Amino acid sequence: MGEYRVRCVKDGSEQPHFSLSCPNDDSLLRADYKAKRLDLKDFPGIWRFLDWLPVQGIIPEACQGSVTYRSLGLAGVLGLKNLFISFSGYWPEKGARMTTCSFKDLEAPPTVQRLKEKGGSPTLVVASAGNTARAFAQVASQTGQPLVLFVPEKAQKRIWTTVEPGPVKLVAVQGDYYDAITVAEKVQSRPGYVPEGGARNIARRDGMGTVMLDATLKIGRIPDHYFQAVGSGTGGISAWEACLRLNGDGRFGSNLSRLHLAQNVPNAPIYFAWKCREPDACCADMFDDVLFNRRPPFAIPGGVKDALEATKGEVYGITDNDATAAKRLFEQSEEIDILNAPGVAVAALQQAVSLGTVQSDDIILLNITGGGVERVKEDCTLHHLPPDITIEASHWEDAIEFLEAGA
Repeated sequence: MGEYRVRCVKDGSEQPHFSLSCPNDDSLLRADYKAKRLDLKDFPGIWRFLDWLPVQGIIPEACQGSVTYRSLGLAGVLGLKNLFISFSGYWPEKGARMTTCSFKDLEAPPTVQRLKEKGGSPTLVVASAGNTARAFAQVASQTGQPLVLFVPEKAQKRIWTTVEPGPVKLVAVQGDYYDAITVAEKVQSRPGYVPEGGARNIARRDGMGTVMLDATLKIGRIPDHYFQAVGSGTGGISAWEACLRLNGDGRFGSNLSRLHLAQNVPNAPIYFAWKCREPDACCADMFDDVLFNRRPPFAIPGGVKDALEATKGEVYGITDNDATAAKRLFEQSEEIDILNAPGVAVAALQQAVSLGTVQSDDIILLNITGGGVERVKEDCTLHHLPPDITIEASHWEDAIEFLEAGA
């Protein structure tokens, strides 16, 4: 179960199991699994894919996976015959029970499980604009994993769990996501703390990669196209890596899904980098600020640029107005509420259809990376996490002083 080696994408060198980077270069690392065939395990949800997750055990109470279904509503509106939707959120009628309503629920459990297997009982440090923080707060509360969250002050309202909160500290940072990351980096270098690793953590990437695995099993082959809204672009990397493993299996085709990644302009560094354009001035308000990461893993070996080039991919810059309209279209045609970010992905799909980039017969996977918040409120009690402290980004020492005083 989960037997693997960790290798540098650039030079192929083997690295220690729990490494986050290669000492020889700035490349991402990748799990090289012993199992080359996708054989499902008799476990619930995401843990069915244990052979392709970098862990030895599971967290039974944190097990929910994405659900893939064939679209009728949105597909009919767009004139697509083979549109499949991967839904990561809360929609019990479809079998989707991610109670934090985001596909970050796919990243947090394997990351926490891998940390438990590493040992040492460190406090996990996570920086987030909202969705990631919710997912990690949930699994930390379920498992008793000590956790410190750093979120932009305006994102506080997004931080809640559907279980009684556990050993979780919330630090609100005055500024944006980049400021939260900056403060988190100061804290995670202290003894007793450990970073979750972001795109460099193979557990996070391979957890997200289960979206492609689940969809391929549902469809019976690797999709022709994959659409997702991205901030760091890690989800796109994960989909590409999952396709590489599926290619090695040999039963699902030999193609790589063409990546169609979408960002919310003007705060769209991946879009501007891919188009070789100077970025427009950033906007303080945007349709969904969880999609704004100032430092995406774009040009590093194994990063977003490599994934786009390998799959002949495309990046779309989506305006607030187009995203708003697309979100409304999805909710009306599919009859479920979604987060703002997947509205950006729907708008990208609309653009691709209108430009003829995708054809009506193509097999298309649309990753709806979050939804069902209104639905989960009907069935669950939301426990909002108030900040334990609010700090200015330049005063990061205040966070360290606060955390060490409470240690």
